[in-house]
Order: sequence, then structure tokens, then C-alpha cells
Amino acid sequence: MKVSWILLVLAGFLLIVGVGALAQNGVLTYGVTAMPESLDPQVSMDNNSWRAIYYCYDRLVEYDGGTTKLRPGLASSWDISSDGVTYTFHLRQGISFIDDTPFNAKAVKFSFDRLFSIGKAPSGLFGFIKSVKVVDDYTVLILLKAPFAPALSAFAADEGCIVSPGVMKHEVSGDWGQNWLAGHTDGTGPFYASEWTRGLRLVLEQNANYWQTPAKLQEVVLKYIPESVDLSLLLSKGAIDVAETLTVDQIAKLRGSAGIKIFESPSFACHYVYLNCQNQYLKDVRVRRAISYAIEYKGIIDNLWKGAAVQMDGPVPIGLVGHTQVYEYSHNVDRARALLKEAGYDKGFSLSLMISPTIPEWRPMALVIQEDLAKIGIKVKVESYAWATLRAKLDKGDFGMSFGYWTPDYADADMFTWFWFYSKNWGLAGNRAWYKNPVMDDLVTQERTEVNVGKRMDLFQGIQWLGVSDAPYLYLLQAKYQLAMRDWVKGYIYNPMLLNMPNFYGIYIQK
Repeated sequence: MKVSWILLVLAGFLLIVGVGALAQNGVLTYGVTAMPESLDPQVSMDNNSWRAIYYCYDRLVEYDGGTTKLRPGLASSWDISSDGVTYTFHLRQGISFIDDTPFNAKAVKFSFDRLFSIGKAPSGLFGFIKSVKVVDDYTVLILLKAPFAPALSAFAADEGCIVSPGVMKHEVSGDWGQNWLAGHTDGTGPFYASEWTRGLRLVLEQNANYWQTPAKLQEVVLKYIPESVDLSLLLSKGAIDVAETLTVDQIAKLRGSAGIKIFESPSFACHYVYLNCQNQYLKDVRVRRAISYAIEYKGIIDNLWKGAAVQMDGPVPIGLVGHTQVYEYSHNVDRARALLKEAGYDKGFSLSLMISPTIPEWRPMALVIQEDLAKIGIKVKVESYAWATLRAKLDKGDFGMSFGYWTPDYADADMFTWFWFYSKNWGLAGNRAWYKNPVMDDLVTQERTEVNVGKRMDLFQGIQWLGVSDAPYLYLLQAKYQLAMRDWVKGYIYNPMLLNMPNFYGIYIQK
């Protein structure tokens, strides 16, 4: 009789709240047009990889919800010395990596030792670190080379993922386990990579022993659909739950459709073009300025982006700490032709422009740029490459012009100025225009160590003016973020600092 009464109450509860309210655990199918290059957070500098990596790991500090504020992560607290060069992190206890290796101060030191020993692009984010020392089992001291204002925020970036010392069980020929970690994950995060069928899908499985409350989702399936038009169709049919990287046209068609919701918000995501400053033509600043004046920016934003973007008014996106409105290149064909003539190229020349189908907006923009540059005598050949191939060519400087896409890893203008302009960052490290100016090198170096906020903002202003004047990039547009999903997807929180890393930990399905 007692059991029957309990069942009756439960049945009544289900009728009131709905079965879906209880059935929150499940599988989220997340449609993507590009898959990771590598799952190793200390090797990859690719947003498509970070989408899969971020929630398989934790960091010393984390972003708080949808804000740029920081909260404790694997470190429960921290102290910063008065001179700004010593960071002491006090670590949480009782945490294990997915491979059962204990998390402690030695693990943190190992992770940074591995990062710097491998020495690939992610290590560049932490170039401000001088040393990492173990104080005791749960205290780590990180000494900086000099004061660096956004240091704490940098520890929340993907490059700050803490990797288990257990990866050394998979080390081959001194590779620090790189070959193994390229296809696996080994962190303390709410998920881990349980299956990767390349060219098809990547499965993130719930870490049931997560040190915080386990994720509401049992699995996240990153489903590879190379064509965004197919992605849009699958979403409309309910075959996938979320569709990333849809074009603005596809978003517009889905808007208002039954069962679909569109999330939209300003972002720090920038689309621009690298002008290879080592190229025989582009090494002349007058040519780079001519190209900058030749582009019809407003037409690109109004016609191709349907207004879901704004023109960049300098190297740093609007809204980011350190942004200064400097100068928007206008569409001025006469000025562009005059600059080419002054440079001795009034008869024109030919250049290549790289794109990748991974970002579908690039092709129509490339065709507009091709047409605009033809009007000033520059013949442009648009070349399309797979994402990995395009990035490899960027890293070698093997291109004339190339489209680029950049989002900040920490909330500070340094994320754009240092990486885009410092000459030692040539290639995938950030300076993909292969640009060098000793004056700029001095400015960005000073900015990184200046402790006076006012003086630092003045340095940022000078950097941005010089960055526009030297024109190593076409500063095209700052896009709004748009994400289409089924209305049964709940708990999504947008963070502009984690643009391509949706909060899988907090999402659930409620049908």
C-alpha cells in the first residue's frame, strides 16, 4: 500500500512537470563544418580543436558564466605580489585526472614544463612566465619575467588547460606523449574524448567522477557535416540539436521556424585578411594601403553579412579592454590607384588570396575583394584549401594574401596587439602577416610590462595607430555571434571569451 502511494505521487509529479524535466541527461548532437586538428591543448591553436578540448580539462582559474570576470578553478585562491611578478596559487585537494593520476602542485608544474618543452604555438601565450615552482603539495608559485596586466586572465584560456603527468606513459622518443594526446584527452574536466572517428564524429563522454557536480549531458557528439547547407537542413529536421558556423543567409531562413531558436550577440570575433609583408609587392606599405582603400567594406557588411557585423576601426575589436577608435579605411579607388602609381605598380600585378570552405562567408567576401582589386589593376587568384593546409601555409609564409579569423583568449587588447604585430610571432603564433617594424616591436614590448594603466592605454593607442598606418592587415569586420539550435536545448550560456567553446557542462536536453 505504501509503495502504491509513492508511485501515485510520482506519477502525479510527472504529469505536472513533464517527463522531459526529469530526462535531462542525454546526448547533444552538435553539428560542425570542421573537426579538430589535434586534441592536445599544448599543441593546437585552432578554434575547432578547442571546442572539443576545453571542457575535457580544467584550468587554474575560469571565466565566470557569461562574463569576462574570473573565478577560482583548480586553484581555490591566489595571491599576487605587490610588484605584480609573483603569483601564488593555492590548489584544491582530492581531485584526480581522468587517468586516476592525482592532481597536485607537481601536476601543475609538469603541465607547464610540458607546454614549454614542446614549445609550439600555445606556449607563446605564456611567454611572460619565468618559472613555475612547487612550494608544497598544493601550492604553486609562478614567477613572471615582468608585470603583465592580463596574466590572470591568460590562465583561463585553453592554453592554460592542466594536462595529467600520466600522459608520459604514452611518451615515444621524447615526444611528451604528443602523438597519443593528439587523439585523446587527459584532464580533470567534466568530459573526456571517448571516441573519434575521423571525418565523421568525435564523442565527448561525461566524466562521472568529476570533482564538481557531473555534467547534465551523458555525451556530446561533434558531428562533422562539411557543408553548412546540409547542417542547416539537418537542424530543421531535428536530426541535430545545434548547428554551428551557418551563414547569415541560412540563419535568416531558419529564424522564426518552428522548434528552432537563434542566439545572437555582439562578439570579439574578427574577420580580416593577412597581407604577407614578405611578398615582393606587399612589402611596400603603399601597396598595402592601396589595397586597404580599394575595398568596399560597407557593401560587404550590408549585402553579405546582412548587417550582422560592423567595420573594424582598428586592430582591436570594439568593447575589448584597450580598444581605441583610430581609423576606418574608406572605399577610395582614386586614392588606391594613386598609391599604386607612387609605388611604381600603376600597371598592376597578380596576387593569390587563400580561403577555406571551413568558413563559408570567406568565398563571397573573396569574390568581392577580387572584383574590388581588379578595379585598381591587381589581379587576384582565389585559392581554396582545407583548413589544415591553409594553416600550414600561413605558418610557412607560403601565400600572398589570406583570409583570417581571430578571437581573443583573454580579455585584453594585448591579445591582438602582441600576437598580430610582434615580429617574433611570425606564423601561427599570431603575426600571420609576417610583419616587422622595430618601432612596433618596442611598443608592444613596453605595453606588456607597463603597470600604470593610463600609460598602458596610451601605448595601446600608439600601437593601434601604427597598425592601421602600416596596414599589414585588411581590417574587414567584427561579426555578431549567431548560433542556431533546437528549442529543446537548454542551459546554453554565451561567453564572448569562449566563442567556439559552448558551455557543454551546463547544457541539457529537455524535450
